[in-house]
Amino acid sequence: MGDQKNLILAAVLSFLVIGLWEMFVIAPEREEIRRNAEIQAEIAQEQGIDGVPVPVGEGNLAAEVTALLGRDDALARTERVAIDAPRVDGSISLTGGRIDDLNLKDYRVTLEDDSPEVTLLSPRESGDAYYTLFGWAGGADMPGPRTEWTLTEGDTLDLGKPVTLSYDNGTGLSFTQRYEIDENFLFTVTQTVTNTGDEATVLSPYGVIARHGEPETEGFYLLHEGAIGGFDGVTHSIDYDDFEDFEMNAAERARVEKFEATDNGWLGITDKYWMTALIPETHKPFTGAFKLAGQANAPIFSADVRLPAVSVAPGGSETAVIHLFAGAKQADVLRGYEETLEAESFYDAIDWGWFFFLTKPFFWILNTIYKLVGNFGVAIIILTVIVKTVMFPLAYKSYVSMGRMKKLQPQTEKLREKHKDDPQSMQKAMIELYRKEKVNPASGCLPILLQIPVFFALYKVLFVTIEMRHAPFFGWIEDLAAPDPTSIFTLFGLLDWNPPVFLMIGIWPIIMGITMWLQMQLNPAPPDPIQKKIFAWMPVLFTFLLGSFPAGLVIYWTANNVLTIIQQSTIMKSQGAKIELWDNIKRLFTRQKSES
Repeated sequence: MGDQKNLILAAVLSFLVIGLWEMFVIAPEREEIRRNAEIQAEIAQEQGIDGVPVPVGEGNLAAEVTALLGRDDALARTERVAIDAPRVDGSISLTGGRIDDLNLKDYRVTLEDDSPEVTLLSPRESGDAYYTLFGWAGGADMPGPRTEWTLTEGDTLDLGKPVTLSYDNGTGLSFTQRYEIDENFLFTVTQTVTNTGDEATVLSPYGVIARHGEPETEGFYLLHEGAIGGFDGVTHSIDYDDFEDFEMNAAERARVEKFEATDNGWLGITDKYWMTALIPETHKPFTGAFKLAGQANAPIFSADVRLPAVSVAPGGSETAVIHLFAGAKQADVLRGYEETLEAESFYDAIDWGWFFFLTKPFFWILNTIYKLVGNFGVAIIILTVIVKTVMFPLAYKSYVSMGRMKKLQPQTEKLREKHKDDPQSMQKAMIELYRKEKVNPASGCLPILLQIPVFFALYKVLFVTIEMRHAPFFGWIEDLAAPDPTSIFTLFGLLDWNPPVFLMIGIWPIIMGITMWLQMQLNPAPPDPIQKKIFAWMPVLFTFLLGSFPAGLVIYWTANNVLTIIQQSTIMKSQGAKIELWDNIKRLFTRQKSES
C-alpha cells in the first residue's frame, strides 16, 4: 500500500506542478502577449508616426539606423518592388536590395475578422527592424546596405514571375540579384558578378538576416526562440541572452560565433511560429555565423552565411545561389524543404523538445487525422480513442485488479477493524489477502502514470505547432491552443468583467472536472482518511488548474475520462465488482435535496 500511495502522490504532484506553472507563469504571460497583439493590430491599421531618435553603434549594420519611424513612413523612404505571391506579400527595397517588408497572407494577428496579416519582416528604420541582405565581400566598391539598385526585370515578384536588380560599381564589376519565390515561403536569390575590368578579382558571396532589438518571446522556457541552425545534420539553438557570451571580434565590431558546414546546412532566427533561414546550395561548404552588434540598448542580432571565395577573371562571371525561408513553421512545408533542398534537420526548426520521440508521432497522427476530418478538435478526440486502444491491454489488467480490490473491500475493512491498533499486523494481513486473491494494489495507479507522458507530449504539440494556432473546434472554442474563453465567474459572458486567470473556469474545464469526479467514483475508496479527502477534492483542484490550459488539452482529458469510465465500469463489472457510480450520484442529489 505504501508503494501505491507513493505512485499516486507522484502522479498528483506532477500534474500539480504542471498546472501551477501553467496557471501562474504561462497563463499571465500568454494574456500579456494577447493584449500586446491586440494593441499591435490596432496600430497596424493606423498610419505610422515618427518616433524619437535612438542611439546606435557605429559600423556595419548598426550604423544604418538613425531614427525610428512608423512602418508606413519607413517603407516610403525608398523605392520598392512589390511582392505578391500565393502566401506572402510585401516589397523589396531598391536601397540595399533588402527583403524588408513581408506579411504572411494566411495568418492574422488575432481572431478578429478585420485583424491584419502577421508581419514578419520590417524595414531598418522601423522600431522592429528585421530584414535580409545579400551581396559580395572582398573588394572595393562592393554593393552594400546603402547601394541603390536598378530594377531590370519584372515589376512584381510572384510565383513564376522573378525580378532582377542590377548595379554597376563603375570600376569594372557589375552585379545582378535575381529573386524568385515558390508557392510557399521560399525565396531563391541568385547573385551574379561579372568582371568587365582588366584584372582578376577575388570575392565571397554572402547572405545576412538581421534583427534589430530583442523581440518579446513566447517560449516560457518551453521552447526555443532565437538563433538556430543545422550544420551537416547537427542542430544548434542559441537564445538571445547567449549572444553576450560570444567572443568579441574587433574587425567586425561584433560578438561572433562561427560554424563550418562541409556538405549542407542552414541557419537563421526563429520565433515560436515564424522563422527566417538562409539555406546555401547543397553539397557546397560555407561558414555560418551568429553575431551581436550595436549597443546594449539597441542590439542587432544577425545570422550570416559566407560562401567560399571565388576568383572572377577578366571577362568572366561567377554565380552564387542562396535560398531564403521566410514564413510560418508549418510542419509539412519544413519537411518538404528538408527533402528537396537536402537541408538536414530543417524539420527540427520546430522545437519538438526532449520527448520528440512522442511529440513527433503524436503530431503526425493528429495532422493525418485532421486532413481526413477537417477539425483538430475532432482529431484530438480520435487520438484519445487511439491512445486508449493501444493502452487497453495494460489498462485491462489494471481495471481487473481494481475490480477485485473493490470486491475485496468488505474483507479489507474487517482486517483494518481487527488490527486497527497494530499497523504492522494489518499490513501483513492485507498483503497476505492480496497475494491469496492475486491482486496487485499498485496496478491501479498504472492508468494515471501512463497518462503523464501522453499529457506532456500533447501539451507540447499544442504549444509549439502553428497548425494548432487559431484552430477552431465547435461553438465558442475558436483556438484550441488557447484556454477556454468562457468563465463561470462571468456567467459565461453575461457579466462584463475580466476575472483573474485562476478564475477563468470555462465550460470545458467544468465538463472535465465532472467526468473526472465520475471516473474516480469507480475506484476503490482509499483506506487512509487524509488520502480520501485529497481524492475527493482532486476534481475541483484539477478543474481550476486546467482552466488556464489550452482548450485542446482539456478536450483530450475530458474524452479520456469518458472512455475510462466506459472501459473501467465494463471491466470491473465483469469481475463481479459492484458499480456504485450511479448510486453515488443519486445519493449526492438526494442529500442536496434533503439539505435544501
